[in-house]
Amino acid sequence: MKEKGKNASSYSSSAAKTQTNRKVILFLLGFMGFWVMGDNYAAAPLLVNIAADFGLDIGTAALTVPAYMIPFGLFTFVFGPLGDRYGKEKIINFAAFGTAIFSSLGAVAFNIQSLAAIRAINGIFASAILPVTISLIGDLFSQPKSRLNAIGTVMGVYFLGAAAATAIGGGLSYLGSWRLVYLIYGLAELIIALAMIKYFAFSGGDSSAPGIFQAYSGVLQKTNLIKTVKIIFLGGFAVFGSFTYLGDFLAEQTGFNILIVGFILTLFGLAAYTGGRFVGNLRQKFGRKVLIAAGIIGFIVWSPMGFWPGLAYVFVALPVFGTVFVILQSSIVGSAQQQLPEQRGLVMSLASFNMFLGGGSGVFVNRILLNTWGYHIVFLVSGLTFMTAGYLAYKLNIYSLASHD
Repeated sequence: MKEKGKNASSYSSSAAKTQTNRKVILFLLGFMGFWVMGDNYAAAPLLVNIAADFGLDIGTAALTVPAYMIPFGLFTFVFGPLGDRYGKEKIINFAAFGTAIFSSLGAVAFNIQSLAAIRAINGIFASAILPVTISLIGDLFSQPKSRLNAIGTVMGVYFLGAAAATAIGGGLSYLGSWRLVYLIYGLAELIIALAMIKYFAFSGGDSSAPGIFQAYSGVLQKTNLIKTVKIIFLGGFAVFGSFTYLGDFLAEQTGFNILIVGFILTLFGLAAYTGGRFVGNLRQKFGRKVLIAAGIIGFIVWSPMGFWPGLAYVFVALPVFGTVFVILQSSIVGSAQQQLPEQRGLVMSLASFNMFLGGGSGVFVNRILLNTWGYHIVFLVSGLTFMTAGYLAYKLNIYSLASHD
């Protein structure tokens, strides 16, 4: 009896320790993404200062943005399958140190060419963080409800990093210079990378997992999975494609400086983080109805934005839209993972690529819409696209496609 009680106590202690580590790991993964996503979006308020420092026009300084984004998008395809094969925690930690080093090196760039080269290498390392992180969460949490809550939480922190980047970048640039922004982001990433060494198990991957080309040739035959990640493209188009112009729109309508506008935009990220923690609960309670509801609500609150209903409306619309976005996007990502659970890294590479490709396409299309018709069409089209994503996710019944649910 005594031995039995001792064993039970030992098991309970081990389970509690595992749970504690899992929470810490979730925290580290989330805030690594916070800084990585912010590292990209913090560049916008820095361009004027970069141009002045190097004696360039804004257009030339702005080339540092695609210098980061293009490698970020292309190498997303590479790291997911590598995580499946060699171990997700190893790839995440390797990429975390890489992006920390090259974020920091941005602070000592001596001309625009060196800055663009540093940002390009930084983008390569950063491209591993989102897909491999979300695929690792799929491994850590086996129950659908807890898994979706974890995915939603981490994605919410990611979007908080993107939304808060304007305020952080603008604030640090005001206190010091644009170089301070890159240095602080790099140091923050380095601290998290070092903490990962203590808490990560660094378990090996699956040596039998297919190589990159073989993996993608196989996954293209999975029709439902391809349909699912295409919906993620629509979400990226609707949100990132319009959010890019929201800061300028708010500054134009209110006369606020970039720092105040940045704090307002942070409402979106705070809501995404808060709502993301309960995605699994909502899915369990309402089923797939939550998908179409998120799409409709998103359309209702986002479409009027370009007609400028007033600042009070913005304070309501941003948190609501942030919440429904993380609910919809996390649900679709979670479903995509479970359609091919043995290759979650590969799936998340596809999902991440589609989300950022959608965002990039949205920026391009919305620039044309903005120049031709104005902001009201930009937000109307984005709202319609978001509602379409919710409807298609509902129609496809993505929850029924998850093989382990």
